[in-house]
Amino acid sequence: MDCKFVEKATGAIADKSRLSILLELAKKETLTNTDVMELVGLSQPCVSHHIKLLIDSGLVNSTKDGRTAHLRLNKEAIQQLTTFLDGLV
Repeated sequence: MDCKFVEKATGAIADKSRLSILLELAKKETLTNTDVMELVGLSQPCVSHHIKLLIDSGLVNSTKDGRTAHLRLNKEAIQQLTTFLDGLV
């Protein structure tokens, strides 16, 4: 297990806004940066920061269409984190 990945992933989900984004992505599969702004009620710069941290952690993938970012869960990374956490029990 890559400890660096676990550290970044758990740090990413430690924030309530980023956790909300992940939970919403699990329900809807795809969100745009505008959807995220409405979801968390934060300014565009704050949302961009949170999205960047989620992408850098590996938990979220992003594709761009002009200025719009389309976000999806990285299911392989989520599974890797789940496996790590299950191993703690």
